[in-house]
Amino acid sequence: MPTGCLGLFALFAVFVTCIVLVVFSAMKSSDVYKTALARAKADSRVKHALGANIHDGMFPSGKTNVSGPSGEAEFAISISGRKGKGTIYVVATKSAGEWQYSKLIVKTDSGETIDLTEDAKSNKTEETSENGEI
Repeated sequence: MPTGCLGLFALFAVFVTCIVLVVFSAMKSSDVYKTALARAKADSRVKHALGANIHDGMFPSGKTNVSGPSGEAEFAISISGRKGKGTIYVVATKSAGEWQYSKLIVKTDSGETIDLTEDAKSNKTEETSENGEI
């Protein structure tokens, strides 16, 4: 009898672990997560604060809800480099198939806040002016 209970408990633990892994891998494979992490890794201010070799943590927190060409996402992504740690905070909405980031910041453990939406806005302005559109 105890062996059966132990086996059931082990099976339940494996089931829960599989569900957790599927949820976190789905979050990490989302466009919002990938874009936020890529922008943080490419930003010179983040590299200066945390170090050049930035890695994301195992367990992001947040939510995402996408339905076709629209959706919303909110994430907190832990990151670290050889000089320190921080968190990427993301708030984004998807409309007509495109993600718009209302908040994309990195807060370092030392208290520094780096706004990554500034780069996105300036890049969009540069692209627009290069195309001759304003």
